[in-house]
Amino acid sequence: MEAILVINPGSTSTKVAIYGENQLIAETTMRHSVSELAQYPQVMDQIAFRYQLILEFVKDQHMLDQLKAVVGRGGLLKPIPGGTYRVDEAMLTDLREEKYNTHASNLGAILANEFTKTLGIPAFIVDPVVVDELQPLARISGLKGIERRSVAHALNQKAVARKLVKKLGKTYEESSLIVAHLGGGISIGAHQQGKMVEVVNGLDGEGPYTPERSGGLPLVEFAEFILSKQLNLAEVKKLIAGEAGLKSYLGETDLREIQKRIDSGDQDAKFFLDGLCYQVGKSISELAAVFKGQVDAIILTGGLIHSEYVGNAITEYVDWLAPVLKFPGEMEMQALYEGANRVLAGEETPLDYSQM
Repeated sequence: MEAILVINPGSTSTKVAIYGENQLIAETTMRHSVSELAQYPQVMDQIAFRYQLILEFVKDQHMLDQLKAVVGRGGLLKPIPGGTYRVDEAMLTDLREEKYNTHASNLGAILANEFTKTLGIPAFIVDPVVVDELQPLARISGLKGIERRSVAHALNQKAVARKLVKKLGKTYEESSLIVAHLGGGISIGAHQQGKMVEVVNGLDGEGPYTPERSGGLPLVEFAEFILSKQLNLAEVKKLIAGEAGLKSYLGETDLREIQKRIDSGDQDAKFFLDGLCYQVGKSISELAAVFKGQVDAIILTGGLIHSEYVGNAITEYVDWLAPVLKFPGEMEMQALYEGANRVLAGEETPLDYSQM
């Protein structure tokens, strides 16, 4: 059986899967302890360590000789259109030098390339978080010198959209969709004819608050808060993308625990979870303006949609716009596989990072 290896490195774990003939053959999540990682001062120092673990897993599955391609999670690269990219030297250089910031996901293409070097098979990445397909008007921030940027869960948004839009008898490339990925962070995209032409970028402080992020804040009051607390830029980033949202209001980010509190009569927990759903609904409704109201479907995905309470609450705010389709969790590993498989099957032409 010919197979494709999928590699998804995170800060304290490495997810690995082997797919063949559109089926999952084997998968594992390798957890890396603080003590293990402490011996590697920089993320790039972890390459050999993680590669050896992945190689041993593949050998244990007796699949090394059957791999026909490898695909890694896309890291922090320059803004690029969505699609499947062949790993090339320009990409590897930007990742090794951490030109666009440091993150464990930068190891995805590099680890994939290690298999290219040893086995001679092609290596790819698919729809990294830096996918930028914004229409020109979407870039305007409202203040000269500052431009809005596209940061979103592009991989999962596009993969789930491709999967669920089939229920409507359409393809992703001919549809107008609003896709909301709801997890610890929330991003919402307007997808038009195969492009994510507008996003609600939760990482930069836009849109709804999340379990741990602030979303949009009243600017003057927030500026006063920063000055009064004498916060530096690093502290501001940590505050709005780690210490805010439900964590700020309730001291908790685990939705299961919050729902237990609601079930036991905690009105504050209900109020602030309802507020999250309200703000998500409001942001989705705002994106409908991109399509002048002509939306084929609204898709809700991500970990929060495992909660029937959250899914139903958001649906009540937006189902007047278009049918609401739900996909709890995410399909990043499968999406990486499918992107590489489309190229190998001749259904998609791989893109050249160095030419972007």
